[in-house]
Amino acid sequence: MKSNVGSLDRIARIVVGVVLIALAATQVIGWWGWLGAIPLITGLIGFCPLYPILGLSTCPLKKRQ
Repeated sequence: MKSNVGSLDRIARIVVGVVLIALAATQVIGWWGWLGAIPLITGLIGFCPLYPILGLSTCPLKKRQ
């Protein structure tokens, strides 16, 4: 599994995921807030399974030496 989520994207995913889960846990928003687990997990592991399907990557390419 090759990393395809860049640094800024990872931070945004983790923040959004934690906020959604916290709001769902405190019953501020409905059950759908638990879907925040998806961006949280993809941010933590650095891989989004949807990106290869769409041909996307926010991870910078490493130069060969």
